[in-house]
Amino acid sequence: MNQEIERRRTFAIIAHPDAGKTSLTEKLLLFGGQIQVAGAVKSNKIKKTATSDWMDIEKQRGISVTTSVMEFDYNDYKVNILDTPGHQDFAEDTYRTLTAVDSVIIVVDGAKGVETQTRKLMEVCRMRNTPVIIFVNKMDREAKDPFDLLDELEEELVIQVRPLTWPIESGPRFRGVYNIYEQKLNLFQPSKQVVTEKVEVDINTEELDNHIGHDLAEKLRGELELIDGVYPEFNVEEYLKGDVAPVFFGSALNNFGVQELLDCFVEIAPSPRPVTAVERTVNPDEPKFTGFIFKITANIDPNHRSCVAFCKVCSGKFTRNTPYLHVRHNKTMRFSSPTQFMAQRKTTVDEAWAGDIIGLPDNGTFKIGDTLTEGENLHFKGLPSFSPEMFKYIENADPMKTKQLNKGIDQLMDEGVAQLFVNQFNGRKIIGTVGQLQFEVIQYRLENEYNAKCRWEPVSLYKACWIESDDPAELEAFKKRKYQYMAKDRDGRDVFLADSGYVLQMAQMDFKHIKFHFTSEF
Repeated sequence: MNQEIERRRTFAIIAHPDAGKTSLTEKLLLFGGQIQVAGAVKSNKIKKTATSDWMDIEKQRGISVTTSVMEFDYNDYKVNILDTPGHQDFAEDTYRTLTAVDSVIIVVDGAKGVETQTRKLMEVCRMRNTPVIIFVNKMDREAKDPFDLLDELEEELVIQVRPLTWPIESGPRFRGVYNIYEQKLNLFQPSKQVVTEKVEVDINTEELDNHIGHDLAEKLRGELELIDGVYPEFNVEEYLKGDVAPVFFGSALNNFGVQELLDCFVEIAPSPRPVTAVERTVNPDEPKFTGFIFKITANIDPNHRSCVAFCKVCSGKFTRNTPYLHVRHNKTMRFSSPTQFMAQRKTTVDEAWAGDIIGLPDNGTFKIGDTLTEGENLHFKGLPSFSPEMFKYIENADPMKTKQLNKGIDQLMDEGVAQLFVNQFNGRKIIGTVGQLQFEVIQYRLENEYNAKCRWEPVSLYKACWIESDDPAELEAFKKRKYQYMAKDRDGRDVFLADSGYVLQMAQMDFKHIKFHFTSEF
């Protein structure tokens, strides 16, 4: 494989919002040299230009509402981090992000253990056989017994685990971690200012007793012996197949255990993997460029109102100003200013290799799932929109700003923030989302980014499903009978808006030749 491709590492960080994911992301960026502070980690004093949460609403709420893309060099590796929203209302953005990464780091709170959102995202990783590393965070606070945590991880995430670092106590008694992978001891100093030093120590000698005391040393030796007896030797191949998840312990806020995670990660994580298209499987070391759009973001730079389409390079080498085929439009495009990102900061790049994520300027040309190639007709799959579960009519609250509102709705829907349906019965626009918080984000962004005001009106609906049929007469009969509940999505496809589970069930029984789809990819 090409050396440039071999050194790429592209991964997503997923977690429940309370697990401390943002702290971990910032510390990883710090080790990548993106936050320059000589010999120290003064995260509380740094002007946070490098943080992943760049929207005002994210800073106000303290949550991520969109996936941030960041890249940096670490040792000989080029690392791409996709920091996903942890809140379940934005799960769809995270699902799509998981199609663009080769591996995943799951952050788990040492006290709370595995939470519902993490379980759901793990299912997506399992479906795609994505390799997973688990980071158990907040060990400087009172945490569950580490063996109980490992059992919970195995049971809840349905994956075998193998600890590669091991904590010495937790909470106020937390003394550090023993790095099983490197056989080194890391002693904890509760300070955000200092990166902790590693100590090489033979755990079977008195040297360990000198560092952490006789009782803790004896306990650590016993636990390490138990680990070797219970858990099989770590096997990189099994990790790459998605069968085993290595586990690390630490405290991201205190910058402890993060470097061990990063060092091991760049060594064992997969370089770019083959990607499945409808027509064939695309290998990263193919000479010709292919890539797909997995995310669109408007207004990263509020001064320019620009739209950026994020493209995952699947094979070959992308070169600036080279003509590439936009498969859906069947037309050739050149990109004079492709960019790579550090959250909100961006730099123009001349080339990118398989595994990289690049930002392409978008003036409405792209949709999520679009493919770019050097001429081949390819369609990458696995980027569906899911059937929404919450619905509201969106109305213009300021008639003088109709144009701004329409533009704002169009751009936000292109981003995949939510889905827009136009009711065929009354022509009104309905927004469908996965969670309530998305309505607040849409309203906030329309007002702050597009200077447009909207108001929501309730509509009682149960589920949206896309319909199709090989029997045109039956489809027409269905649409006539359900005329009040028929809508079109932005691609002009027929959508049935069922107002209850019973109505949907009856429709499926009465119209045997109609297929009801709950994702947009069919």
